[in-house]
Amino acid sequence: MERLQKIIAQSGYCSRRKAEELISAGKVTVNGEVVDVLGTKVTGKEEICVNGQIISKEEKKYFLFYKPKGVVTTMHDEKGRPCVADFFSEIDERVYPVGRLDYDTTGALFMTNDGDFANLMMHPSSHIDKIYEVVVDGHVSEETKKSLERGIYIEGVKTLPCRIKINGYNENVTMLMIKLQEGKNRQVKKMFEAAGHEVKRLHRMAIGPVTLKGLEPGMARRLTPHEVGVLVNLAKTKKSHPKNKNRNKSKRK
Repeated sequence: MERLQKIIAQSGYCSRRKAEELISAGKVTVNGEVVDVLGTKVTGKEEICVNGQIISKEEKKYFLFYKPKGVVTTMHDEKGRPCVADFFSEIDERVYPVGRLDYDTTGALFMTNDGDFANLMMHPSSHIDKIYEVVVDGHVSEETKKSLERGIYIEGVKTLPCRIKINGYNENVTMLMIKLQEGKNRQVKKMFEAAGHEVKRLHRMAIGPVTLKGLEPGMARRLTPHEVGVLVNLAKTKKSHPKNKNRNKSKRK
């Protein structure tokens, strides 16, 4: 048995929050009966109608997408710019991005119609490693590298320890590789900008054990059941780690 709003969201009809609004407004029926009580549980085998339209539970799908530069990580864009949804127009299910990458950032991005998977991947306690290639303005010193690795304060919150490798210097830029356990909004850019280095190029190479091997910009592939299972287990393991529990408690105080 699952909550009615969850079944509606899994069908791809709308988000779970919107489903709750539709239920409260009396727009949902189950086997012909109006259901307007939030928290109502169903098996998913019933005839569920939203605004008179019968919905069916979608097959859960998971994709790894190689996001190109100049593409917005949204389902539509008011300015008419290319968005990630444009690359999945031939998919019957409505898949959406898990997290986001900036307009000028390239690399690995998950797309799915599984809200539970998306929420787990994006949860602050699910510290799955993410590896980035970074090119920054200026020469990053060893002292700056170590400071960033230990963690710095951004908007009053200290970043988690990370690993940085300096791959080399070219004229007035530094080429690096950084492995993070968290993925706050524009975190890599903010970290280096706080250290006085503007990010010139940012590319996400991998999320956990999943890499872009074999993909070109704009291409996507299905994640295997094994990959999905590994990602879920990693997220749950990290989330339940004592250090993360303590960290979450300290944030609530």
